[in-house]
Amino acid sequence: MTNLGNGDEWRSAGEGSAVGSGRRSADDGAGGDRASEPTTVLIVDDEPLIRSGIRAILGSDPGIAVSGEAADGREAVSKIVALRPRVVLLDIRMPNLDGLEAIPEILRTRPETRIVMLTTFGEDAYIAQALETGAVGFLLKASDPRELLDAVHAVAGGAAFLSPRVAHCVIDRFRSGPRPDAAAQESIAALSTRERDVLALVGAGRANSEVARELYLTEGTVKGYVSAILSKLGAENRVQAAILAHRAGIIPEVEE
Repeated sequence: MTNLGNGDEWRSAGEGSAVGSGRRSADDGAGGDRASEPTTVLIVDDEPLIRSGIRAILGSDPGIAVSGEAADGREAVSKIVALRPRVVLLDIRMPNLDGLEAIPEILRTRPETRIVMLTTFGEDAYIAQALETGAVGFLLKASDPRELLDAVHAVAGGAAFLSPRVAHCVIDRFRSGPRPDAAAQESIAALSTRERDVLALVGAGRANSEVARELYLTEGTVKGYVSAILSKLGAENRVQAAILAHRAGIIPEVEE
């Protein structure tokens, strides 16, 4: 396992990638505990057949309850007010208000909402934009049903989630894109030397345990550094911090 979360694991290979958030609101745990109330989910997609299929998959897990459906972003914002779902599965391309435009409106309406974007091949360009705007997950519509269930539970528990194929696309985009970025470098200037070391390894996809081993720290100390990093950077979760680390050009080279 690899980690981009504040104590939560980034699941690689066939498990998907879970990335922990460093910020929890008082309402953050609602619906995220499988042992108590089910995690409530709103499905947002303009295709009825897609919504029906997702509902059927989610219905197979007793720890998840579908609270409703919406056909576009505008309807989603309205239903979030009424239904207060813990997790929103949000399509990118929709009429009236698309998924990318809906993210900030959803979070303004109910900031504790955990948003997972549903995407198809060829929409890689939207990944970074969605994550920077506030989404905490990205899942291919062609993913295995188990991956969908894992994603819902991961984000409900405070983590972020990238399916393996999406995670690979993110890494490829950063490797091939222009960097370093002056604004990103200015942002991380507020970090201590040790915090920069931790951020660099987090951005490279290291688990907390791996960061601890490489820097000769305890895992608890690493978690403390991650929380401090998120606070100083104003990042909502470790996905956003990792993106900033890539743009700042501090990620160690990976041997192929």
